[in-house]
Amino acid sequence: MSFLLRSLSVVIACCLFAASCIAVDGQYYSVNYEPTGREGGLQIGVTHTLWIPDSAKTVRGIIIHQHGCGEGACKSGETAAYDLHWQALAAKWDCALLGPSYRQAQEQSCRLWCDPRNGSANVLLSSLQKLAKDSKHPEIATVPWCLWGHSGGGFWSSLMQMEYPERIVSIWFQSGTAYGYWKKDGEDVEPPTITKAAMQIPMMANPGLKERDHERFHVAWDYSLAMFEDYRSQGAPIAFTPDPATGHDTGDSRYLAIPFFDTTLAMRLPDQIGNPLKPIDQRAGYLAKVESSKIVAASEYKGDPLKASWLPNKKYAEQWSEFVKTGAVSDTSAPPKPSDLEAKVTDAGILVTWKADADFESGIRQFIVLRDGKEIGRIPTNPPKRAYRNLFQGKTYGDTPTAEFPKMKFLDKDGIGSARYKVISVNSVGLESN
Repeated sequence: MSFLLRSLSVVIACCLFAASCIAVDGQYYSVNYEPTGREGGLQIGVTHTLWIPDSAKTVRGIIIHQHGCGEGACKSGETAAYDLHWQALAAKWDCALLGPSYRQAQEQSCRLWCDPRNGSANVLLSSLQKLAKDSKHPEIATVPWCLWGHSGGGFWSSLMQMEYPERIVSIWFQSGTAYGYWKKDGEDVEPPTITKAAMQIPMMANPGLKERDHERFHVAWDYSLAMFEDYRSQGAPIAFTPDPATGHDTGDSRYLAIPFFDTTLAMRLPDQIGNPLKPIDQRAGYLAKVESSKIVAASEYKGDPLKASWLPNKKYAEQWSEFVKTGAVSDTSAPPKPSDLEAKVTDAGILVTWKADADFESGIRQFIVLRDGKEIGRIPTNPPKRAYRNLFQGKTYGDTPTAEFPKMKFLDKDGIGSARYKVISVNSVGLESN
């Protein structure tokens, strides 16, 4: 998209294809809870931040992005609801995106919040009622959830699964589950009742391969595998999905997690809000042996299906197969064009601003700014050198935008009144918008 700046006034050119130029706008709401100081009440304070896309006239579900244990992980949860890539998923399905941020001090036990029976589940329900009222979306109090949980967040999700199975669309366990703890004698996790309804929820158990032999984090691998084996033996739709590139960090797992929720939302969301979630037909899925990348249609699988990873359909199975081999998912589609390009003359120069949707498959890595057809800058200027794909907003250990993430703006200190500007989106695999 480009425009011409003439005599200090802006002429904006319209997009040729409007659908690719509609930026995902939305509203943020937050609610804060302090510890109650009583037994059974909330033990650690929390802030819930909710993003609702403007396009959602009625919210159909909530994607809960739950951080892990420790002071740093809790801090990273503050930006979860601001993630453009996860917002793209939410907007596609008229869902809200929720980022909890607990205020756990380093010396405090994570169990005070990541065991939801210690008050965090009840506070979530109260929070959703408050957010429903504040946002004037009463349905938010009752719509179903997708649960993504890293480490302690996976621990939390595995117990929420047993408490509220009818409300959960699907679960992504990112290097974490409480399963092994409640199975061990002497651990301080009371075993939950595993219901039939809980075993109907599609799940992905996603530890990092480097956790398998790690002195500290091997439990994430061990317990994820044990959980998979037990739940799958009960007929649950679950896959064991080791990431060959990571340890306890989240790496590039979002490029498989977002398609997982996309696929399961399509399968399970009811046609009418308030109706039960749709059941999964496992016969239409694909299967793969544990720690193998070979996928086979369930109808053609020769081994014991209750010992194999279950995958919802062929397209997702192919993405899964690539991920367990490489730690990422490839993409050949260009990102959407930026929109709403504007320029404003200031004392410091010409301030160029824009909006942009995240590429659904790959997110946004960078923006290229051109003046009169020549590149004059990139935002961010120098992405960090890292083992995983860079994103425009940065990415923490826990898969959230970094604090003080950049905004979609560029100051052209040398701009003049007749300048013509253009902004190009670059996705995380390096493809540019047209």
